[in-house]
Amino acid sequence: MDTATLQKQYDSGQRDFSQINLVGANLTGANLAGANLSGANLMAANLSNANLMGTDLSKANLIVTKLVGANLTGANLVGANLDGANVSQANLTRSHCREANLTGANLCMANLTEANFQKTILKGAVLLIGADLVRVDFSGANLSGAVLSGANLTAANLVGANLSEANLSGANLRRANFDGANLREANLLEADLTETNLETANVFGVKRSESSIT
Repeated sequence: MDTATLQKQYDSGQRDFSQINLVGANLTGANLAGANLSGANLMAANLSNANLMGTDLSKANLIVTKLVGANLTGANLVGANLDGANVSQANLTRSHCREANLTGANLCMANLTEANFQKTILKGAVLLIGADLVRVDFSGANLSGAVLSGANLTAANLVGANLSEANLSGANLRRANFDGANLREANLLEADLTETNLETANVFGVKRSESSIT
């Protein structure tokens, strides 16, 4: 199906596009809010600035897909593959990303407020220069080597997460919960650790500023 036909069918009221093949499609600025794109093949597609609010993208193939500035508020990305995807400046507020693969994804300046990333793979992901992760759920997620410098992780849930060798320098970790997390050789220099729970975390080799601990 070409993109013009897709948008025409959507505009006429159709919402079920599960398993659709849109490899490399140009859907810049498209409105697909609330559509069912579960299992869709959107590899290398361009969905920049698209309206995907509440859209079902569960188990979708979004490898190296461009989602710059897309509205993914409340979207279902459970089990989706976003390996190498560019999700910078996107709005993922309250999105469901459980068990998704975001290896090497670019999430710079993305809004992940209250998003659910339980058991998500984010190895080597660039999550931040300025992303908003307030109360985000990263419990059990693999964030090894992830770049989270300057992130706002206030009250975030990182219970059991793997953050080995992650860069959290300058991050706001106030009231974040790292219970049972692996922070081996992570960079916490200049991070705000006020009321942060690190009691049972593995902090072997962690770099941190003593002045940031309250």
